[in-house]
Amino acid sequence: MTQEVMGCIEERELRHAFGMFAAGVTVVTTRTDDGVPHGATVSAFTAVSLDPPLAQVTLTRASRGARYLEAAPFAINILSVEQKDVALHFAGKVLDAEPEWTLDGNVPVLTGNAATLECRPWNIYDGGDHIIVVGEVIALDITKREPLVLFGGEFHNPGGRIEGARRDNSGDAPESDWFAGSSSFRPLHDRTPL
Repeated sequence: MTQEVMGCIEERELRHAFGMFAAGVTVVTTRTDDGVPHGATVSAFTAVSLDPPLAQVTLTRASRGARYLEAAPFAINILSVEQKDVALHFAGKVLDAEPEWTLDGNVPVLTGNAATLECRPWNIYDGGDHIIVVGEVIALDITKREPLVLFGGEFHNPGGRIEGARRDNSGDAPESDWFAGSSSFRPLHDRTPL
């Protein structure tokens, strides 16, 4: 099935479709066994669970960072709008000056983040040409800095709040049962283009 699907989907179009989902920008940092800090820019980050507290990042298998996360504690540095250069640095456009970081226990943490999640390894899963790394959050720090956003392959700031979009009851609460009343779903392949 995968080969059949990939024959119909162009990689460039798929990348473009994925890019239509605005995502926060993170840098995952860890240290090697000999103590050298490393980091990789990652936009594939998501919350997994509140109990236990789990978060995941997805890294391409080709990245050096993927090799270092197998059994090592790591930090998910949620970058602020002031850290665009830091994102580029850890994506391969190395800066003249190394980004500022501090060592919290044995995990390197960048300074100036919008938020930071320190994690211990939970599990690693196969994600095709990527690996899915799930960590248990053991410490966190939240600042008032605005997060950096990636959309359409470009960096953005989050912009303003949309009135009337408060998320008190988001619909994903088990008691809401919003999905049960839906009867008008059709498979995507049956839909006519808009």
